[in-house]
Amino acid sequence: MEELLHYVWKHRLFPLTTLKTIDGKSVEVIDPGLPNPNAGPDFSGAKVVIDGTTWAGNVELHLKASDWFLHHHDEDERYDSIILHVVEESDATIHRRNGLLVPQMELHIPDAIRSRYHELITIDHYPPCYQSVGDLSKLMIHSYLSSLLVERLKDRYEQIRQRYEEHELSWDDALFATLAHNFGFGVNGTAFDAWARSIPFRAVDHHRDNLLQVEAFFFGQAGMLDPQILPPYYRESASNESYYQQLQKEYAFLKNKFSLEPINPSLWKFARMRPDGSPFVRMAQLAMLYHNETVTSSQLLDAPDKEVMCSLLRCTASSYWNTHYTFGSTPTTDYPKQMSDSTLNLLLINTVAPFLFAYGHRKDLQSYCDKAIALLEQLPAENNYIIRNWRDCGLQVTNAADSQALIQLKRNYCEKKDCLRCRIGYYYLKRAENLAP
Repeated sequence: MEELLHYVWKHRLFPLTTLKTIDGKSVEVIDPGLPNPNAGPDFSGAKVVIDGTTWAGNVELHLKASDWFLHHHDEDERYDSIILHVVEESDATIHRRNGLLVPQMELHIPDAIRSRYHELITIDHYPPCYQSVGDLSKLMIHSYLSSLLVERLKDRYEQIRQRYEEHELSWDDALFATLAHNFGFGVNGTAFDAWARSIPFRAVDHHRDNLLQVEAFFFGQAGMLDPQILPPYYRESASNESYYQQLQKEYAFLKNKFSLEPINPSLWKFARMRPDGSPFVRMAQLAMLYHNETVTSSQLLDAPDKEVMCSLLRCTASSYWNTHYTFGSTPTTDYPKQMSDSTLNLLLINTVAPFLFAYGHRKDLQSYCDKAIALLEQLPAENNYIIRNWRDCGLQVTNAADSQALIQLKRNYCEKKDCLRCRIGYYYLKRAENLAP
Protein backbone atom coordinates (compact mmCIF):
# COMPACT_ATOMS: atom_id res chain seq x y z
CA MET A 1 0.00 0.00 0.00
CA GLU A 2 3.08 2.26 0.06
CA GLU A 3 2.46 3.10 -3.58
CA LEU A 4 -0.91 4.55 -2.56
CA LEU A 5 0.81 6.73 0.05
CA HIS A 6 3.16 7.93 -2.69
CA TYR A 7 0.14 8.69 -4.83
CA VAL A 8 -1.58 10.71 -2.09
CA TRP A 9 1.62 12.72 -1.56
CA LYS A 10 2.32 13.25 -5.26
CA HIS A 11 -1.18 14.53 -6.01
CA ARG A 12 -1.60 16.31 -2.67
CA LEU A 13 -4.78 14.41 -1.87
CA PHE A 14 -4.49 15.41 1.77
CA PRO A 15 -7.29 15.47 4.33
CA LEU A 16 -8.58 18.98 5.06
CA THR A 17 -6.72 19.23 8.37
CA THR A 18 -3.56 21.05 9.43
CA LEU A 19 -0.47 19.01 8.74
CA LYS A 20 2.04 18.71 11.59
CA THR A 21 5.29 16.91 12.31
CA ILE A 22 5.24 14.31 15.07
CA ASP A 23 6.64 16.91 17.49
CA GLY A 24 3.81 19.36 16.70
CA LYS A 25 5.40 21.72 14.16
CA SER A 26 3.13 22.98 11.36
CA VAL A 27 3.81 21.72 7.84
CA GLU A 28 2.76 23.35 4.59
CA VAL A 29 3.46 21.56 1.32
CA ILE A 30 4.38 24.10 -1.34
CA ASP A 31 5.59 21.50 -3.88
CA PRO A 32 5.63 17.72 -3.28
CA GLY A 33 8.52 17.38 -5.72
CA LEU A 34 9.05 14.98 -8.59
CA PRO A 35 8.98 11.18 -8.25
CA ASN A 36 12.44 9.65 -8.50
CA PRO A 37 12.33 6.49 -10.66
CA ASN A 38 15.93 5.62 -9.77
CA ALA A 39 17.69 4.62 -6.56
CA GLY A 40 17.62 7.21 -3.79
CA PRO A 41 14.94 9.34 -2.11
CA ASP A 42 11.38 8.94 -3.37
CA PHE A 43 10.81 12.59 -4.33
CA SER A 44 13.30 15.26 -5.37
CA GLY A 45 12.97 19.02 -5.62
CA ALA A 46 10.26 19.27 -2.96
CA LYS A 47 9.52 22.48 -1.10
CA VAL A 48 7.86 22.52 2.32
CA VAL A 49 7.44 25.05 5.11
CA ILE A 50 8.09 23.62 8.58
CA ASP A 51 7.23 25.86 11.51
CA GLY A 52 7.64 28.96 9.34
CA THR A 53 10.95 27.96 7.73
CA THR A 54 11.03 27.04 4.04
CA TRP A 55 13.00 23.92 3.11
CA ALA A 56 13.87 22.63 -0.37
CA GLY A 57 15.21 19.16 -1.02
CA ASN A 58 14.22 15.49 -1.03
CA VAL A 59 11.32 13.68 0.63
CA GLU A 60 11.17 10.01 1.62
CA LEU A 61 7.96 8.05 2.26
CA HIS A 62 7.35 4.81 4.17
CA LEU A 63 4.36 3.05 5.64
CA LYS A 64 6.27 2.70 8.90
CA ALA A 65 9.02 5.03 10.12
CA SER A 66 11.11 2.00 11.13
CA ASP A 67 11.38 1.08 7.43
CA TRP A 68 14.06 3.80 7.31
CA PHE A 69 16.38 1.49 9.22
CA LEU A 70 15.09 -1.64 7.52
CA HIS A 71 16.21 -0.16 4.20
CA HIS A 72 19.52 1.10 5.69
CA HIS A 73 18.85 4.73 4.80
CA ASP A 74 20.63 5.76 8.00
CA GLU A 75 23.85 4.45 6.39
CA ASP A 76 23.30 5.98 2.94
CA GLU A 77 24.64 9.47 2.17
CA ARG A 78 21.92 10.02 -0.43
CA TYR A 79 19.41 10.31 2.42
CA ASP A 80 21.32 13.05 4.28
CA SER A 81 19.43 15.56 2.10
CA ILE A 82 15.96 14.47 3.29
CA ILE A 83 13.97 17.49 4.46
CA LEU A 84 10.88 15.51 5.50
CA HIS A 85 10.10 11.89 6.22
CA VAL A 86 6.44 11.13 5.50
CA VAL A 87 4.98 8.00 7.08
CA GLU A 88 1.59 6.53 7.78
CA GLU A 89 2.74 5.14 11.12
CA SER A 90 5.42 6.84 13.20
CA ASP A 91 6.85 3.90 15.12
CA ALA A 92 10.42 5.24 15.37
CA THR A 93 12.45 8.44 15.21
CA ILE A 94 14.92 8.58 12.38
CA HIS A 95 18.21 10.36 11.83
CA ARG A 96 20.86 11.07 9.29
CA ARG A 97 24.35 9.56 9.33
CA ASN A 98 25.58 12.45 11.48
CA GLY A 99 22.95 11.66 14.08
CA LEU A 100 20.69 14.67 13.40
CA LEU A 101 16.97 13.96 13.54
CA VAL A 102 14.99 14.15 10.30
CA PRO A 103 11.63 15.99 10.52
CA GLN A 104 8.89 13.38 10.36
CA MET A 105 5.20 13.72 9.60
CA GLU A 106 2.36 11.23 9.72
CA LEU A 107 0.17 11.30 6.63
CA HIS A 108 -2.78 8.95 6.74
CA ILE A 109 -4.29 7.73 3.51
CA PRO A 110 -7.86 9.07 3.56
CA ASP A 111 -10.43 6.32 4.05
CA ALA A 112 -12.33 7.41 0.95
CA ILE A 113 -9.16 7.14 -1.17
CA ARG A 114 -8.29 3.76 0.31
CA SER A 115 -11.82 2.48 -0.30
CA ARG A 116 -11.96 3.71 -3.88
CA TYR A 117 -8.54 2.27 -4.68
CA HIS A 118 -9.54 -1.11 -3.24
CA GLU A 119 -12.66 -0.96 -5.38
CA LEU A 120 -10.65 -0.23 -8.53
CA ILE A 121 -8.30 -3.16 -8.12
CA THR A 122 -10.91 -5.71 -7.01
CA ILE A 123 -14.09 -4.87 -8.92
CA ASP A 124 -15.21 -7.53 -11.39
CA HIS A 125 -16.13 -5.12 -14.16
CA TYR A 126 -14.36 -3.58 -17.11
CA PRO A 127 -13.50 -0.78 -17.04
CA PRO A 128 -13.41 -0.64 -13.23
CA CYS A 129 -13.76 3.16 -13.22
CA TYR A 130 -16.92 3.05 -15.36
CA GLN A 131 -18.88 5.15 -12.86
CA SER A 132 -16.70 8.22 -13.41
CA VAL A 133 -16.30 8.12 -17.19
CA GLY A 134 -19.46 10.13 -17.85
CA ASP A 135 -18.23 12.95 -15.60
CA LEU A 136 -14.94 13.47 -17.41
CA SER A 137 -14.50 16.48 -19.66
CA LYS A 138 -14.08 15.98 -23.40
CA LEU A 139 -10.86 17.99 -23.24
CA MET A 140 -9.40 15.69 -20.58
CA ILE A 141 -10.42 12.55 -22.50
CA HIS A 142 -9.00 13.88 -25.77
CA SER A 143 -5.73 14.85 -24.11
CA TYR A 144 -5.34 11.49 -22.40
CA LEU A 145 -6.23 9.43 -25.47
CA SER A 146 -3.69 11.41 -27.50
CA SER A 147 -1.03 10.64 -24.90
CA LEU A 148 -1.96 6.94 -24.83
CA LEU A 149 -1.82 6.73 -28.62
CA VAL A 150 1.73 8.08 -28.74
CA GLU A 151 2.65 5.68 -25.93
CA ARG A 152 1.27 2.76 -27.97
CA LEU A 153 3.07 3.85 -31.11
CA LYS A 154 6.32 4.07 -29.16
CA ASP A 155 5.77 0.51 -27.92
CA ARG A 156 5.22 -0.57 -31.51
CA TYR A 157 8.39 1.27 -32.48
CA GLU A 158 10.38 -0.95 -30.12
CA GLN A 159 8.97 -4.05 -31.81
CA ILE A 160 9.76 -2.75 -35.29
CA ARG A 161 13.21 -1.56 -34.20
CA GLN A 162 13.97 -5.09 -33.03
CA ARG A 163 12.88 -6.54 -36.39
CA TYR A 164 14.90 -3.86 -38.19
CA GLU A 165 18.04 -4.89 -36.31
CA GLU A 166 17.34 -8.63 -36.68
CA HIS A 167 17.07 -8.17 -40.46
CA GLU A 168 20.40 -6.40 -40.88
CA LEU A 169 19.02 -2.85 -40.85
CA SER A 170 16.69 -3.42 -43.78
CA TRP A 171 13.51 -1.36 -43.60
CA ASP A 172 11.92 -3.49 -46.32
CA ASP A 173 12.48 -6.70 -44.37
CA ALA A 174 11.36 -5.11 -41.10
CA LEU A 175 8.18 -3.95 -42.83
CA PHE A 176 7.46 -7.37 -44.29
CA ALA A 177 8.13 -9.12 -40.97
CA THR A 178 5.75 -6.69 -39.25
CA LEU A 179 3.16 -7.28 -41.95
CA ALA A 180 3.57 -11.03 -41.54
CA HIS A 181 3.04 -10.78 -37.78
CA ASN A 182 -0.19 -8.91 -38.33
CA PHE A 183 -1.34 -11.41 -40.94
CA GLY A 184 -1.70 -13.72 -37.96
CA PHE A 185 -4.41 -11.40 -36.59
CA GLY A 186 -3.52 -12.26 -33.02
CA VAL A 187 -4.17 -15.99 -33.16
CA ASN A 188 -1.19 -16.86 -35.37
CA GLY A 189 1.01 -13.84 -34.71
CA THR A 190 3.63 -15.93 -32.89
CA ALA A 191 3.77 -18.47 -35.70
CA PHE A 192 4.15 -15.76 -38.35
CA ASP A 193 6.92 -14.15 -36.26
CA ALA A 194 8.84 -17.43 -36.17
CA TRP A 195 8.23 -17.91 -39.89
CA ALA A 196 9.48 -14.40 -40.76
CA ARG A 197 12.68 -15.01 -38.78
CA SER A 198 13.29 -18.20 -40.74
CA ILE A 199 12.95 -16.64 -44.19
CA PRO A 200 16.23 -15.71 -45.95
CA PHE A 201 14.82 -12.71 -47.82
CA ARG A 202 17.93 -12.16 -49.94
CA ALA A 203 17.63 -15.74 -51.16
CA VAL A 204 13.93 -15.31 -51.94
CA ASP A 205 14.76 -12.14 -53.88
CA HIS A 206 16.55 -14.22 -56.52
CA HIS A 207 13.29 -16.08 -57.21
CA ARG A 208 10.86 -13.19 -56.73
CA ASP A 209 9.73 -13.16 -60.35
CA ASN A 210 8.49 -16.77 -60.07
CA LEU A 211 5.31 -16.93 -57.96
CA LEU A 212 5.42 -20.71 -57.57
CA GLN A 213 8.93 -20.55 -56.15
CA VAL A 214 7.99 -17.73 -53.77
CA GLU A 215 5.04 -19.82 -52.60
CA ALA A 216 7.32 -22.84 -52.21
CA PHE A 217 9.67 -20.74 -50.06
CA PHE A 218 6.85 -19.40 -47.93
CA PHE A 219 4.75 -22.54 -47.49
CA GLY A 220 7.83 -24.71 -47.08
CA GLN A 221 9.42 -22.55 -44.37
CA ALA A 222 6.06 -22.47 -42.58
CA GLY A 223 6.04 -26.27 -42.40
CA MET A 224 2.82 -26.22 -44.39
CA LEU A 225 4.11 -28.65 -47.02
CA ASP A 226 4.48 -31.33 -44.36
CA PRO A 227 1.48 -33.66 -44.87
CA GLN A 228 1.20 -34.10 -41.08
CA ILE A 229 -0.09 -30.55 -40.72
CA LEU A 230 -3.18 -31.49 -42.74
CA PRO A 231 -6.22 -33.30 -41.35
CA PRO A 232 -5.93 -37.05 -42.17
CA TYR A 233 -8.85 -36.90 -44.60
CA TYR A 234 -7.05 -34.23 -46.72
CA ARG A 235 -3.60 -35.81 -46.90
CA GLU A 236 -4.28 -38.30 -49.67
CA SER A 237 -6.17 -35.75 -51.73
CA ALA A 238 -3.34 -33.22 -51.37
CA SER A 239 -0.72 -35.77 -52.39
CA ASN A 240 -2.56 -36.23 -55.71
CA GLU A 241 -2.77 -32.51 -56.52
CA SER A 242 -0.26 -31.24 -59.06
CA TYR A 243 -0.04 -27.82 -57.36
CA TYR A 244 0.88 -29.39 -54.02
CA GLN A 245 3.37 -31.75 -55.70
CA GLN A 246 5.02 -28.82 -57.52
CA LEU A 247 5.38 -26.85 -54.31
CA GLN A 248 6.95 -29.81 -52.52
CA LYS A 249 9.36 -30.39 -55.40
CA GLU A 250 10.36 -26.72 -55.58
CA TYR A 251 10.83 -26.47 -51.84
CA ALA A 252 12.98 -29.60 -51.73
CA PHE A 253 15.27 -27.97 -54.29
CA LEU A 254 15.34 -24.61 -52.48
CA LYS A 255 15.80 -26.22 -49.08
CA ASN A 256 18.89 -28.04 -50.31
CA LYS A 257 20.21 -25.01 -52.21
CA PHE A 258 19.93 -22.59 -49.27
CA SER A 259 20.24 -25.04 -46.35
CA LEU A 260 16.77 -24.11 -45.10
CA GLU A 261 15.12 -25.34 -41.91
CA PRO A 262 11.33 -24.91 -41.64
CA ILE A 263 9.61 -23.87 -38.43
CA ASN A 264 7.68 -26.37 -36.35
CA PRO A 265 4.27 -26.74 -38.04
CA SER A 266 2.63 -27.29 -34.66
CA LEU A 267 2.89 -23.53 -34.08
CA TRP A 268 -0.05 -22.93 -36.39
CA LYS A 269 -3.56 -22.73 -34.98
CA PHE A 270 -6.63 -23.59 -37.03
CA ALA A 271 -9.49 -23.97 -34.54
CA ARG A 272 -12.45 -21.55 -34.45
CA MET A 273 -11.26 -19.60 -37.46
CA ARG A 274 -13.21 -18.23 -40.39
CA PRO A 275 -12.21 -19.94 -43.65
CA ASP A 276 -10.88 -16.71 -45.20
CA GLY A 277 -8.61 -16.36 -42.18
CA SER A 278 -6.97 -19.75 -42.75
CA PRO A 279 -3.18 -19.53 -42.32
CA PHE A 280 -2.85 -21.24 -45.73
CA VAL A 281 -4.85 -18.47 -47.42
CA ARG A 282 -2.97 -15.76 -45.54
CA MET A 283 0.36 -17.30 -46.56
CA ALA A 284 -0.75 -17.42 -50.19
CA GLN A 285 -1.69 -13.73 -50.00
CA LEU A 286 1.68 -12.86 -48.46
CA ALA A 287 3.45 -14.74 -51.25
CA MET A 288 1.49 -12.76 -53.82
CA LEU A 289 2.37 -9.48 -52.10
CA TYR A 290 6.05 -10.37 -52.09
CA HIS A 291 5.90 -11.50 -55.71
CA ASN A 292 4.15 -8.28 -56.78
CA GLU A 293 6.77 -6.11 -55.00
CA THR A 294 4.13 -3.52 -54.09
CA VAL A 295 4.74 -3.45 -50.33
CA THR A 296 8.14 -1.82 -49.99
CA SER A 297 9.16 0.69 -47.36
CA SER A 298 9.71 3.49 -49.89
CA GLN A 299 6.31 2.98 -51.51
CA LEU A 300 4.46 3.07 -48.20
CA LEU A 301 6.47 5.99 -46.87
CA ASP A 302 5.75 7.98 -50.04
CA ALA A 303 2.07 6.98 -50.32
CA PRO A 304 0.06 10.23 -50.17
CA ASP A 305 -3.13 8.82 -48.61
CA LYS A 306 -4.80 5.71 -47.24
CA GLU A 307 -6.39 4.85 -50.60
CA VAL A 308 -2.95 4.48 -52.16
CA MET A 309 -1.76 2.51 -49.15
CA CYS A 310 -4.72 0.16 -49.53
CA SER A 311 -3.93 -0.34 -53.21
CA LEU A 312 -0.38 -1.34 -52.28
CA LEU A 313 -1.61 -3.89 -49.77
CA ARG A 314 -4.58 -5.27 -51.66
CA CYS A 315 -3.85 -8.59 -53.27
CA THR A 316 -5.47 -11.84 -54.30
CA ALA A 317 -4.07 -15.30 -53.59
CA SER A 318 -3.16 -17.46 -56.59
CA SER A 319 -5.93 -19.27 -58.47
CA TYR A 320 -5.69 -22.58 -56.56
CA TRP A 321 -7.00 -20.79 -53.48
CA ASN A 322 -10.12 -19.62 -55.32
CA THR A 323 -11.62 -23.00 -54.42
CA HIS A 324 -9.55 -24.07 -51.40
CA TYR A 325 -8.81 -23.04 -47.82
CA THR A 326 -6.14 -25.67 -47.24
CA PHE A 327 -4.24 -28.20 -49.32
CA GLY A 328 -6.36 -31.17 -50.33
CA SER A 329 -9.66 -29.76 -49.12
CA THR A 330 -12.85 -30.36 -51.07
CA PRO A 331 -13.18 -27.64 -53.72
CA THR A 332 -15.59 -24.87 -52.77
CA THR A 333 -17.45 -22.22 -54.72
CA ASP A 334 -15.00 -20.41 -56.96
CA TYR A 335 -14.20 -16.91 -55.71
CA PRO A 336 -10.90 -15.02 -55.45
CA LYS A 337 -9.36 -14.83 -51.97
CA GLN A 338 -8.86 -11.07 -51.91
CA MET A 339 -8.38 -9.12 -48.71
CA SER A 340 -11.54 -7.42 -47.51
CA ASP A 341 -11.79 -3.73 -46.66
CA SER A 342 -11.98 -4.56 -42.95
CA THR A 343 -8.80 -6.64 -43.22
CA LEU A 344 -7.03 -3.83 -45.05
CA ASN A 345 -8.09 -1.37 -42.34
CA LEU A 346 -6.60 -3.62 -39.67
CA LEU A 347 -3.34 -3.85 -41.61
CA LEU A 348 -3.22 -0.08 -41.94
CA ILE A 349 -3.83 0.26 -38.19
CA ASN A 350 -1.41 -2.42 -37.02
CA THR A 351 1.29 -2.35 -39.70
CA VAL A 352 1.38 0.82 -41.77
CA ALA A 353 0.75 3.44 -39.07
CA PRO A 354 3.26 1.90 -36.61
CA PHE A 355 5.81 1.55 -39.41
CA LEU A 356 5.45 5.19 -40.44
CA PHE A 357 5.84 6.23 -36.81
CA ALA A 358 8.82 3.93 -36.26
CA TYR A 359 10.61 5.23 -39.34
CA GLY A 360 9.98 8.84 -38.34
CA HIS A 361 11.05 8.18 -34.75
CA ARG A 362 14.23 6.40 -35.81
CA LYS A 363 15.16 9.02 -38.41
CA ASP A 364 13.97 11.96 -36.27
CA LEU A 365 11.53 12.97 -39.02
CA GLN A 366 8.41 14.24 -37.28
CA SER A 367 6.45 14.42 -40.54
CA TYR A 368 6.22 10.60 -40.67
CA CYS A 369 5.10 10.41 -37.04
CA ASP A 370 2.40 12.98 -37.80
CA LYS A 371 1.44 11.03 -40.92
CA ALA A 372 0.97 7.88 -38.83
CA ILE A 373 -1.34 9.62 -36.39
CA ALA A 374 -3.28 11.31 -39.21
CA LEU A 375 -3.79 7.91 -40.86
CA LEU A 376 -5.24 6.45 -37.66
CA GLU A 377 -7.55 9.43 -37.32
CA GLN A 378 -8.94 8.71 -40.81
CA LEU A 379 -9.64 5.03 -40.15
CA PRO A 380 -12.77 3.67 -38.43
CA ALA A 381 -12.42 2.52 -34.83
CA GLU A 382 -11.90 -1.17 -34.23
CA ASN A 383 -14.93 -3.09 -33.03
CA ASN A 384 -13.96 -5.38 -30.18
CA TYR A 385 -15.07 -5.98 -26.62
CA ILE A 386 -12.59 -3.42 -25.25
CA ILE A 387 -14.04 -0.63 -27.37
CA ARG A 388 -17.65 -1.74 -26.86
CA ASN A 389 -17.22 -1.65 -23.08
CA TRP A 390 -15.89 1.91 -23.16
CA ARG A 391 -18.71 2.99 -25.44
CA ASP A 392 -21.20 1.43 -23.03
CA CYS A 393 -19.77 3.77 -20.38
CA GLY A 394 -20.61 6.76 -22.55
CA LEU A 395 -17.17 7.36 -24.06
CA GLN A 396 -17.15 8.46 -27.70
CA VAL A 397 -14.77 6.39 -29.80
CA THR A 398 -14.70 8.00 -33.21
CA ASN A 399 -11.69 6.57 -35.04
CA ALA A 400 -8.79 4.12 -34.91
CA ALA A 401 -6.62 6.63 -33.03
CA ASP A 402 -9.14 6.46 -30.17
CA SER A 403 -9.49 2.68 -30.27
CA GLN A 404 -5.72 2.15 -30.32
CA ALA A 405 -5.37 4.44 -27.31
CA LEU A 406 -8.02 2.49 -25.40
CA ILE A 407 -6.33 -0.82 -26.24
CA GLN A 408 -3.13 0.65 -24.78
CA LEU A 409 -5.06 1.70 -21.69
CA LYS A 410 -6.51 -1.77 -21.26
CA ARG A 411 -3.28 -3.71 -21.70
CA ASN A 412 -0.78 -1.41 -19.98
CA TYR A 413 -2.92 -0.09 -17.15
CA CYS A 414 -6.21 -1.91 -16.55
CA GLU A 415 -4.86 -5.44 -16.90
CA LYS A 416 -1.92 -4.57 -14.65
CA LYS A 417 -4.21 -2.88 -12.10
CA ASP A 418 -1.97 0.16 -12.51
CA CYS A 419 -4.76 2.63 -11.76
CA LEU A 420 -2.39 4.96 -9.93
CA ARG A 421 -0.66 5.83 -13.22
CA CYS A 422 -3.95 6.30 -15.08
CA ARG A 423 -5.45 9.76 -15.45
CA ILE A 424 -8.98 8.35 -15.37
CA GLY A 425 -8.06 6.49 -12.19
CA TYR A 426 -6.77 9.76 -10.75
CA TYR A 427 -10.07 11.52 -11.36
CA TYR A 428 -11.93 8.56 -9.92
CA LEU A 429 -9.89 8.72 -6.70
CA LYS A 430 -10.06 12.49 -6.56
CA ARG A 431 -13.85 12.35 -6.45
CA ALA A 432 -13.61 11.02 -2.90
CA GLU A 433 -15.17 13.38 -0.39
CA ASN A 434 -13.34 15.83 1.92
CA LEU A 435 -10.21 16.07 -0.21
CA ALA A 436 -8.37 19.16 -1.28
CA PRO A 437 -9.01 20.23 -4.89
